[in-house]
Amino acid sequence: MIDDDSSASDDSEPAVPANFRMPYGERPVARARRAKAQELIERLVTEGRVRINDHDDDELAEWRRVVNYAKRHGLEPAGKRIEKVPHGGPGLELFLAEGPHPNARSQRPKEGRALVPVPSRLGHLHPMVTALKDDESRLVMPSTLRRRSLLLLQGLAAEAVRRGHEVRKAGSSFYPREGGVDVAVDDFAYTVTVRQEFPESTDPERSARLVVEIAHGLTDRPGRWRDRKTRTLEEALGVILGEIEARAGDDTRRRQDEQQARAEREVRWQVAMDVAREQAVREQLAQVLREQAGCWQEAAVLSAYCTALERRIGELDGAADESALESARRWLQWVRGYVRSIDPLSRLPEMPHTHEPTPEELKPYLRGWSPHGPQ
Repeated sequence: MIDDDSSASDDSEPAVPANFRMPYGERPVARARRAKAQELIERLVTEGRVRINDHDDDELAEWRRVVNYAKRHGLEPAGKRIEKVPHGGPGLELFLAEGPHPNARSQRPKEGRALVPVPSRLGHLHPMVTALKDDESRLVMPSTLRRRSLLLLQGLAAEAVRRGHEVRKAGSSFYPREGGVDVAVDDFAYTVTVRQEFPESTDPERSARLVVEIAHGLTDRPGRWRDRKTRTLEEALGVILGEIEARAGDDTRRRQDEQQARAEREVRWQVAMDVAREQAVREQLAQVLREQAGCWQEAAVLSAYCTALERRIGELDGAADESALESARRWLQWVRGYVRSIDPLSRLPEMPHTHEPTPEELKPYLRGWSPHGPQ
């Protein structure tokens, strides 16, 4: 006799062990997060930047988890990384930045590379650091963190000067918790600020952390460094200065490209202006030609009229009243004089004089260029 339970089990799926745990990647939450992360990457590649506004705290937290999922599972495009910055209050702006994250292992100071010296005392400071030290409205934070912030800025300023760069008063305005200087490299100034990372935290370890930032402007390059267990900000100063120098190199090349583009545009505009000027002068001559041809045609018609009138006077000579004939002869004489006056071929035509075309006369021939410049 066959046991019913055994019979039923032959056609059914194997029983799932009671202690079986589905892999994380197969769980519904993980699958949904992966799909959302892939969609986000596609949008970032296509749109450049994605702004997340009008979401509550839970939705924003989920977006952060999606970004972290993409990073952990290698979904970011090669050579890119996802960066997020605050936008519109509680919102977020996400974009793809070039290169590794500044806090990544590859960005840590290499073994054997000289670190930027950071002083241990607030003495012999750079004038810009001294000004920050004396300004109590800046770097508003606990005294120990304020002292460390000033030492970091002094180390950065001294090394920048040693490398031949200029340290200036920051051109940007700060929040009271921040303070910083401008480092100028090859005519390009970059604002470097220091602030407390978690000023509201009650955790002593978190509240003691600092952040150094370079104003990112329109660049997607690294711009924020934090205290981490694997590297302190003191150890990152060389990387920060290297980033400033790299930006200066990029900006120099960008300026050269812009100058070359402006020069090429100036050449194209000048060529367009020369062609337009030639066409506008040609139009002036053509207008004179059309006027002369019109007068010549009118003179030819009137000359034919004179011939017909003279023939008619001859036909009526002796038959018509003499006073009428005399009046007709006077009219014929006047018409012939008028024809001679309008006929351009009654004397040898000369090359017409032209004038320098006005901007309005040039516009029809410039094909979208401005007559006032290559703007």
